[in-house]
Amino acid sequence: MPEVIGVRFKDVGKIYYFDPAGLPVRKDDFVIVETARGIECGQVAMPVRSLAEDPSQPLKPLIRVATPEDLKKVEENRQKETSAFEICVKKIAEHRLDMKLVDVEYTFDNSKILFYFTADGRVDFRELVKDLASVFRTRIELRQIGVRDEAKMLGGLGVCGRPFCCSTFLSGFQPVSIKMAKEQGLSLNPVKISGTCGRLMCCLKYEQDAYSELLRTMPKVNAIVMTPQGKGVVIDQNLLTGMLTVRLDKARDAAPQVFHAKQIKLIKDAQIQVGRDEMEKFKSLEKN
Repeated sequence: MPEVIGVRFKDVGKIYYFDPAGLPVRKDDFVIVETARGIECGQVAMPVRSLAEDPSQPLKPLIRVATPEDLKKVEENRQKETSAFEICVKKIAEHRLDMKLVDVEYTFDNSKILFYFTADGRVDFRELVKDLASVFRTRIELRQIGVRDEAKMLGGLGVCGRPFCCSTFLSGFQPVSIKMAKEQGLSLNPVKISGTCGRLMCCLKYEQDAYSELLRTMPKVNAIVMTPQGKGVVIDQNLLTGMLTVRLDKARDAAPQVFHAKQIKLIKDAQIQVGRDEMEKFKSLEKN
């Protein structure tokens, strides 16, 4: 079984596996490794452990544990990134490009500078790349990202008053859909179900498994049921308390009655569906 270490290159980024090459490495140590982008400095998020299966591709070996000189260079790169950001913003304005610069990254060995930006559509930045290359005299890469990635990079506070989940502990984005909000009984109001990034809140995913299980065992809205007071149709449900509001067939004009799910026998269940008009209305909220 091969031994590996897990390395992160961002505070809440994806973990990549590397061969420790027999070097003594502990969690939170900074290490120098070779990546697809070049030589990088990352932090050990997972100490040495054995994998149950061989990786699909050979692992790159660890080059060395970061020295004080390496860490000093990382700090120097951070200062360079601040300067490069300001220069790029000016160049974008000069070229009159409809794009927003979000972040700048130097690779550890300064072989490449990555500029992350957002834009509503495709941007022809070829002249900008040439201009930046003439200034920095190294490889330039402009990478367009989505608004979720922008929120992850910049950070901030969510509507709950806590720091963004994506910038504190989520290493990747999970698919979130309007159907989840509907199944959880939330108001389909974009202001209430979208995050600061303008997309559906990531936290809709957290309790979805529990709601899916409850929906599997409880009659849904519009289901036909038999109650202690006769046959009726479910017009509302509270999945967490197990209470159902039913309009009885024998008294359609009377006030609906409330029953616990255990008091009710299901005759014909209904389906939770997102209508075409709802899909079109909230389509933009599901994008990355």
